Amino acid sequence: MAMTLRLSAEDERALAQLADDEGISRNEAVLRAIREAVARSGHEGRVAELSERARHRYADVLERLGR
Repeated sequence: MAMTLRLSAEDERALAQLADDEGISRNEAVLRAIREAVARSGHEGRVAELSERARHRYADVLERLGR
């Protein structure tokens, strides 16, 4: 699917610098940034879920440690 990406001059310079630093096209730099953001977001969600489970499972221990 084709898409137009409108960037400010500052963001355009940042994208160009990122692409140049990585030796990739601007299109590839955008795709990688999107994929990394999705992976990071998914990871944070899994960590939050596991943390909640652990807090529930060990609530009595955490309560005692807090005294």
